[in-house]
Amino acid sequence: MENRTIPCFWMRGGTSKAGCFVEDTLPPEISEQDKLLCRIYGSSDPSGRQINGMGGGTSTTSKAMIVGKRNGEKNSVNYTFCQVETSTNAVDRKGNCGNISSAVGPFAIENGLVDEITEPVTQVKIFNTNTQKTIVSHVPVKAGKVLYNGDFSISGVPGTGARIQLDFLSPGGAVTGKLLPTGQPKDVIDVPGYGLTEITIIDAANPLVFVRAADLGLIGNELPAEIDGNAGLLDRMLAIREAAAVLIGLAKDMNDAKHNSQAVPKFCFIAPPMSYTALSGQVVPTDAIDIQARMLSMGKLHPVLAITGGICLGVAAKTPGTLVHEIAGNCSEKAELNIGHCSGVLSVSARVENQNGELKVLNGTVYRTARVLMRGDIDFN
Repeated sequence: MENRTIPCFWMRGGTSKAGCFVEDTLPPEISEQDKLLCRIYGSSDPSGRQINGMGGGTSTTSKAMIVGKRNGEKNSVNYTFCQVETSTNAVDRKGNCGNISSAVGPFAIENGLVDEITEPVTQVKIFNTNTQKTIVSHVPVKAGKVLYNGDFSISGVPGTGARIQLDFLSPGGAVTGKLLPTGQPKDVIDVPGYGLTEITIIDAANPLVFVRAADLGLIGNELPAEIDGNAGLLDRMLAIREAAAVLIGLAKDMNDAKHNSQAVPKFCFIAPPMSYTALSGQVVPTDAIDIQARMLSMGKLHPVLAITGGICLGVAAKTPGTLVHEIAGNCSEKAELNIGHCSGVLSVSARVENQNGELKVLNGTVYRTARVLMRGDIDFN
């Protein structure tokens, strides 16, 4: 049989890695794209290691982005994010990944999808098909080429790179169509097997369900080893996430949420500032952060805080009555919110306005770095 290959970049975007594809090089049918991605990533691996493919066996290294030129709009592209399951032949397209979003602008420029390159920064307008929302990426360039080297560092990535600014425009209601999917800043839900739990569900960039760390018997500065090894605690967190998915209409029942809506909503527990030692060994002092947050991704504690999660948390901090607003306190009024996570600190800004009695999210901004790891062809025999 003739060898089959497809052009591909492998890129780091923020604290995640993804295979990056130009839309025209893939089959047009989504079902065929998903089969192809699972083959490329080696996702039919019961161990979850993806040993027979390019996937890294973790949620942060089993991602894909598909980018195509957006006709009729200057310097504008369509971008689809795919979360490729590690152990089963499944691809989740319900939400976006903010970290991988930082690689879209550079990839688009590298592949001739941007009409006009300007120095020192080229703005690329990105329409995310998952959320039907727009992101403006500010990509550093020099001599007509993407500039990857620089002195900006982000928690969770060794070394430094050129700073890429990402403006998430009108991120409210990204998946459900509503900033407050239940209509309330706080809800009490009855989680099967675990009883009543107070939660906040916010949908901005991606929907998240927030729970107080204390309500789970936690301090809030826990690291992955402490959470991932506690099967009972993980089961409880996932049950809360699944119940929230049913509550906001992303799944018809708990089983549907468990198997068909694994990527959204995300689960996040939050706590007041407290000094802790991050995964890097860096000590994060209490006065360096405004709130602590730990997020699950595909059933494990995320080693960092997802960018969409950071945007959502920043918006939640500025939404009166939410658990996040309650814990952040006066820090909610700051221009930038400093969030302590497993790998360090993420700073986010969000603009939320009350317009005629209704909260409107104007934008959320974060800063990332990105890098090309590989240019070539993927064999998918």
